[in-house]
Amino acid sequence: MQLKDRLREIRQKRGATLLQVAEAVKLSVSYLSDLERGRAKPSLDTLERLAEFYEMSVADLVSGIEGWGTHSVEGLAPGIITLLEKKEIDERTAQDLNRIELRGKRPQTEEEWRILYQNLQFIMRSYLKEDETKEE
Repeated sequence: MQLKDRLREIRQKRGATLLQVAEAVKLSVSYLSDLERGRAKPSLDTLERLAEFYEMSVADLVSGIEGWGTHSVEGLAPGIITLLEKKEIDERTAQDLNRIELRGKRPQTEEEWRILYQNLQFIMRSYLKEDETKEE
């Protein structure tokens, strides 16, 4: 089960509408709807509010959710998935790259992600060299 399914299931079992939950936890109906559709990812604060509303712990709220505490390929941008499949990057790097937005935009193609990754590698190597020379 995915988080979106779990949130909808709990709400429906409790007989609550999105509007009722939204008013109680002080979040918008559209945001809660996005959570239940998998279009948004909740913060810990949001999970805590929902758990309190449903009178359960956060652990119980997320109980049975696939990959909870782990990262899945499912949420990665397509270009990143291709780089991962080609073993050009590892899973941790894929997750790190997937968090990047540049002025509200993200690279779209495999090549754009590759160029971004290569530039970040160059910057990090330069940064590490500067640190080494400062220590000497």
